[in-house]
Amino acid sequence: MIFAITIYGEAGVFEALPKERQDEVLSGHTALQEVLAQRGEFVSIKLMPPTSAVMVEAAGNTGAAPLITDGPFSETKESFLGFYAAEFKDLDEALEYAKMISSPVARLEVRPVAWAGGAISSE
Repeated sequence: MIFAITIYGEAGVFEALPKERQDEVLSGHTALQEVLAQRGEFVSIKLMPPTSAVMVEAAGNTGAAPLITDGPFSETKESFLGFYAAEFKDLDEALEYAKMISSPVARLEVRPVAWAGGAISSE
C-alpha cells in the first residue's frame, strides 16, 4: 500500500536554525531518500514558501470564473511543507521510516493514499 508522510511546520523556522542543526535535520531526509531509492520508486516534494502561493476559490455565482488571489490565507502559523510517498507493507513500516525525518522543527502525518493517476518526473 502507498503511504504519504506529510510534513507540516512554520515557514522560516528551519532556515533560522544554525547551520549545524540544519545539516542534522537534512541528514535524516538524505538517509530516508537513500533507503527509499534502494527499495524502489518514491516521490518527495518540497513546497516553496507559503508566500509564493496563489489561491483559486470557487466563484460565488454559478457560471462565474473562479476567484484567483495571492495566498496563503491559512489561520495558523503551520503550513504544509512537503511530502514523501512510497510503498510500505503496512502503517507500522511507514511509521518506522517516518521516524528517520522526525525533528522538533516539523510535525509529520502518516496515512495511506490511493493513487489517482498521472506521472511526473524531474527529468
